[in-house]
Amino acid sequence: MGIFDALLGKSKVSQPDLGHLFALSSAAVSLQAAENLVSTLRAGVCFKSIDAQSFAAARSEITGLLTLDGAANAASNGDSGVTLHEVTDKYNYNWMVLSGTDFDTLVTRTHFINSTLSDHGFGPQLLCSVFGFRPADAATDAAASTYMVYLFKQGTFYPFVPESGERRNNEIELRIKNELGDELPIEPQLDRWFPMWDLPL
Repeated sequence: MGIFDALLGKSKVSQPDLGHLFALSSAAVSLQAAENLVSTLRAGVCFKSIDAQSFAAARSEITGLLTLDGAANAASNGDSGVTLHEVTDKYNYNWMVLSGTDFDTLVTRTHFINSTLSDHGFGPQLLCSVFGFRPADAATDAAASTYMVYLFKQGTFYPFVPESGERRNNEIELRIKNELGDELPIEPQLDRWFPMWDLPL
């Protein structure tokens, strides 16, 4: 069983409020002030495998908007906007990975992907969305050192701070929980704070 299977749960849960994703924009300001972390401007939406034919319409809607975004931004200021590529990880879960130049837009487009997949009937396959953060004084292309994970089924967040050797820094994770608890719906059940190794972000 893959590490994300438990996220699906065995009991029916109410549809989460995807609007909670937008709270991450203000929480990111607090994260920088408290932990000196800034966004890597990369995020990913993770979901279980979907039949390619069934998925075609949703993919077309998502890529269509991002293409329009890129064209509009290029025409106005040369900015490429948000780009997308798809990855299948070693656990055979699918990812739509986004890269951008503006965190608020990245959050908005991540919300759009979640809502589009849900509207097309793929809510049961949606697992989580992940946002990468790096130290503010690191290079702009530095890998993420910290992640904020949004659990689609619960509508909650948790921090994940990996270390070498597939270890995690629980002390920093709990500190971030306390720092952002007034701004984000933090997942209260710590057994749902799943480790997510080798993220494709």
